[in-house]
Amino acid sequence: MATVTFRDETATGRSLGEFALPDLPESISARELVRLRVREEVARFNAAPSARFTGLVRPTDAEAELNGHRMGARRRIDWEKQADIAVRAFQRNGFVLLAGDRQVEDLSEVIDLTGDPVVSFIKLVPLVGG
Repeated sequence: MATVTFRDETATGRSLGEFALPDLPESISARELVRLRVREEVARFNAAPSARFTGLVRPTDAEAELNGHRMGARRRIDWEKQADIAVRAFQRNGFVLLAGDRQVEDLSEVIDLTGDPVVSFIKLVPLVGG
């Protein structure tokens, strides 16, 4: 099993935040990795809702803030809807996915999580979801 660090970065490489997730398989498709990341950040938010959500996809009614999104009315976020939006955003070049020192170009690509367990997400456009 592997522990992976999910890191958000700016296009210039500045870290915006990160979190680690243990007990992942040693290899996983890029699609499943993106969905897993979104599921985890939404689960963390839903477990302890707050006025601010920091994640890959901004919920529809949230307002953008520096390094996060201010939520309107407190509500549960649907991780599957957010994950579907993130997958579509990747396909439209909404963000770049780096696994270790290489760029992932296709969601079907299998990523080995044992070598370099840091996966970076570089947002190129705001990702708005549901």
